[in-house]
Amino acid sequence: MSQLEVSPLRRPRRLRQSPAIRDLVREHDFSLNDLVHPIFIEEGIDEPKDVSAMPGIVRYPEAMVEAEIKELAALGVRYVMPFGISRHKDELGSDTWNDEGLLARMIRTIKQACPEMVVIPDICFCEYTSHGHCGVVEDGHVCNDATVENLVKQSVAAARAGADMLAPSAMMDGQVRAIREGLDAAGFEQVAILAHSAKFSSAFYGPFRTAVDSELKGDRKGYQLDIANGRQALVEALLDEDEGADILMVKPGTPYLDVLANLRQRTDLPLASYQVGGEYAGIKYAAMAGALDEQQVVFETLVGFKRAGADLIVSYYTKQVAEWLAGK
Repeated sequence: MSQLEVSPLRRPRRLRQSPAIRDLVREHDFSLNDLVHPIFIEEGIDEPKDVSAMPGIVRYPEAMVEAEIKELAALGVRYVMPFGISRHKDELGSDTWNDEGLLARMIRTIKQACPEMVVIPDICFCEYTSHGHCGVVEDGHVCNDATVENLVKQSVAAARAGADMLAPSAMMDGQVRAIREGLDAAGFEQVAILAHSAKFSSAFYGPFRTAVDSELKGDRKGYQLDIANGRQALVEALLDEDEGADILMVKPGTPYLDVLANLRQRTDLPLASYQVGGEYAGIKYAAMAGALDEQQVVFETLVGFKRAGADLIVSYYTKQVAEWLAGK
């Protein structure tokens, strides 16, 4: 038998034989234009506090926010998602709709430090309530409609403070429509909504609870998605699209890439994925133990989100990615 007869007609390896050719046919990649950086800001402290469950992540005092935002901007980071750790928690999380409360102050500080920075605050209550739930608790349950009313108040306050986009994450029925109508009625038609549309009741949020000092009484399974229900996640996301969301998010990221990919086939809206605290911590601790090459693994996960259909990614690795890309 001749060499010609046994030689493959198609040789996919031809397109992998050199870095230049691999770059030529690369289907997906990421840049800093795709990444949103979450930042934790705590009132009443004077020095940064390490987040024990997330090595490399800190809570910033308000006095240091300006310097941190300018450093992020200098690295090329263009989008931030601030989370507040409030000293004024109550049953409702009412500090969130106070024009002089922590949420409003954070937004104003960021915009004053760097007007071109796109500020996308989390719109929820778990960081601001004494019980740690994402809304109004009545008879041991989170009351949907009362929570939605308060989400609208919080959203309008955030818009007044200068937010460019809002990221409602409470998973209340009808929240996106109510927020959209509330913003429009208040004259904030230009403020966009990045909806946490498919937010699962996940164990991967554990490090975040440490980061925002949220002591939960009970669980969130009555309003966040069941981890087993992919079709229900699509229902939730498409409802948010109908209600006026501008971007739809799947959260967490890595365990739910199937949901993200399926949603990509059902909508033309931009999609977001959130690489949450547990995903960050898993990579970070494995890298610290010498089990993984941290940079390569992070880059691989970001490409994976893009391949599955994400247009943007919220990741605690954003600042470190910016430093890696800058050669630092």
